[in-house]
Amino acid sequence: MARIAFTQAVLFDSVAGVLRPHATVVVQDELIVDVLFGDVRIDDARIVDVGGRTLMPGLIDAHVHVTSTVPDFMKLGMMPASLIAAQSKDIVEGMLARGFTTVRDAAGADHGLVQAIEQGYFQGPRLFIAGQAISQTGGHGDTRPIGVKTMMCTCAGLGMLGTIADGVGEVRRAAREQIRNGAHQIKVMAGGGVSSPTDPIDGTQYSLEELRAVCEEADAANTYVMAHAYSPKAIIRAVQSGVKSIEHGNLLDEAAAREMRRQGAWYVPTLATYDSLAREGASLGWPQAMLDKLDRVKARGLEAIRIAHAEGVPIAFGTDLLGTMHDDQSNEFTLRAQAMGAAAILQGATSIAARMMGQEGRLGVVAPGAIADLIVVDGDPLADLSLLQQQGAHLPVIMKAGRWVRNRLG
Repeated sequence: MARIAFTQAVLFDSVAGVLRPHATVVVQDELIVDVLFGDVRIDDARIVDVGGRTLMPGLIDAHVHVTSTVPDFMKLGMMPASLIAAQSKDIVEGMLARGFTTVRDAAGADHGLVQAIEQGYFQGPRLFIAGQAISQTGGHGDTRPIGVKTMMCTCAGLGMLGTIADGVGEVRRAAREQIRNGAHQIKVMAGGGVSSPTDPIDGTQYSLEELRAVCEEADAANTYVMAHAYSPKAIIRAVQSGVKSIEHGNLLDEAAAREMRRQGAWYVPTLATYDSLAREGASLGWPQAMLDKLDRVKARGLEAIRIAHAEGVPIAFGTDLLGTMHDDQSNEFTLRAQAMGAAAILQGATSIAARMMGQEGRLGVVAPGAIADLIVVDGDPLADLSLLQQQGAHLPVIMKAGRWVRNRLG
């Protein structure tokens, strides 16, 4: 494959969080092979003149649900798996068009969707899956209304519904089953949730022994556990049991943030979903109890990010959107700008997310040996994060693994 050289670029150094002008980045096959600065001459490559625009790594969203094609979990659970897969095609294509070349699915997608993207049937981001989330009876992954005994599901692994497991033996089996089915990481419900009907938002879920068992199984398979948790108590119990990343965490306090830092855990806030649900939740027919939980966590989201950032907890980018709300994905950038600086936000969507996912040096950076996931921004995103919005309108170039997704620079 011919070499490609991006010249006259202002490079976003995602490790240092700074812009570096006069950069030339050389790509061969699927890898970045050279990053040079100053006046250099490239004679053996196709030249793409970036014209002083910003060149940066492809974006990473570390909390998505690509098979959440409708926001009604009960309806989703009764849909044919083939229909869910077909509808997810538009979702992953939209993510890639917004510059997200890698996403971490936080439950729902299966290995078939990973293969569909890898084999080119769907054009979408690189997909890291958790399979089905592991939930206790009555936990956040148990979507049965009060009085309903039977769990409804597609039985094909797709959709948002979790797998219910109680007791150390059952949770070990559930974790092993996800790994057997191709999960890259394990998702566990460690506390209450907004969209589940029977659990308090600030409650804890699973015993310490059960949480440790899930983490032990993930570690045995050379992977890690991500945990849904809102309250300080749920967060502390999770990270002390070995959980690597805390999802949402809106009720985080200083003590929980300090414990996260001590345990080496990551934080993945998801402001975009609360912002979208606040506009659309009532129209979805959610009961008042769920809407009240939504209001409570939405009000605390920014403060939780400020606390985690001040305590030095690494913060990755996540969105957690559902159904038609996936179009709001890039709103997360400007929502977070009220709590942290633009450079830190972009690092969270590149190098920090990659490190959390065990992809340090491979994804989320523009460096020799990294996969050639690159985007060009028509302006300076450190000065204006809204350049990453409008469904990728300000991204004239998107490259994934050395292949063009979009090239408007010629």
